[in-house]
Amino acid sequence: MSSTPDDSLLEKPHMNPYWAGFGLGLVLLTSFVVMGRGLGASGAFTTAVATAVHSVAPAHATGNAFYAEYLGDGSVSPLKDWLVFEVLGVFVGGFLSGALGNRLRFTIEKGPRISNPARLALAAAGGALMGVGAKLALGCTSGQALSGGALLNLGSWIFMMCVFGGAYAFAWFLRRQWL
Repeated sequence: MSSTPDDSLLEKPHMNPYWAGFGLGLVLLTSFVVMGRGLGASGAFTTAVATAVHSVAPAHATGNAFYAEYLGDGSVSPLKDWLVFEVLGVFVGGFLSGALGNRLRFTIEKGPRISNPARLALAAAGGALMGVGAKLALGCTSGQALSGGALLNLGSWIFMMCVFGGAYAFAWFLRRQWL
């Protein structure tokens, strides 16, 4: 019996980031050509929320200008919004990538100084803040960076410089949680 592991169980290397970026650029270009708009995720979640509100309180949802914008022509279904399929595709694509690369496992990425429940609570709080920020900014970070950056919007470029600058500035204070 051999002591070497089976090659099918070995984790495969990640995709070259330059080729991945090139592929993402092609997806973004296709999105503009086919759908007439760029990529983003917050619209899909807003459509799902508007549909859920409509199923519980239809009069409130149709009377509310914010929800009515996402409900559209009266056929209330989150599946009528192509962004919902984009987000579902991100989940399915991520799962397939992990499966093909032999990287599917349940893990919680964290440093040794934080417990699993605390890490999950902080991740949920950060996600909630990002969601609130996306609605206040009228779009998510991915839409701002990818779509706005591709359109050479000055505000998008300034926003991304601030995101990376802020992350770099706070990294020094938070790095001890990961060491």
